[in-house]
Amino acid sequence: MITFIPLYAITRKVPVYESFVEGAKDGFGTAIAIIPHLVGMLVAISVFRASGALDFMMGFIAPALKGIGVPPEVLPLGLLRPLTGTGSLAYTTDLISVHGPDSLIGMIASTIQGSTDTTLYVLTVYFGAVGIRNGRYALKVGLFSDIVGFVASIAVCLLAFS
Repeated sequence: MITFIPLYAITRKVPVYESFVEGAKDGFGTAIAIIPHLVGMLVAISVFRASGALDFMMGFIAPALKGIGVPPEVLPLGLLRPLTGTGSLAYTTDLISVHGPDSLIGMIASTIQGSTDTTLYVLTVYFGAVGIRNGRYALKVGLFSDIVGFVASIAVCLLAFS
């Protein structure tokens, strides 16, 4: 692919370098356009974690998870993953360093990390960059798929590793 595309462009007499530079200029404009959306999303995540709302939610849901055999330590990952990729990766790294990569918690966390997406980040940054104002259906589908990925990750790991 790396050699085919430029060679094909040359045979079509497309100025490869100039086309690349023009695309890079457009990319720079897009990067500048998404900065306000990115900053807003990062501030919201920081407020959510610093306010204690995450710990408050954990206090209510953790006993129910223990009752069905799910380690409550993975719940914050399910809540953080739709919000932030970096924050959820840091939390996963922490879970793995505390419990080990071969523990049930480590395997569930790794599977959740690979089975879900940063839905709110994607919607905020990318929809904001292209000017989409009504993303409610995308939000519903994205969050539903995150929930399905979270539950399926737990179910598969509990079936396979416990």
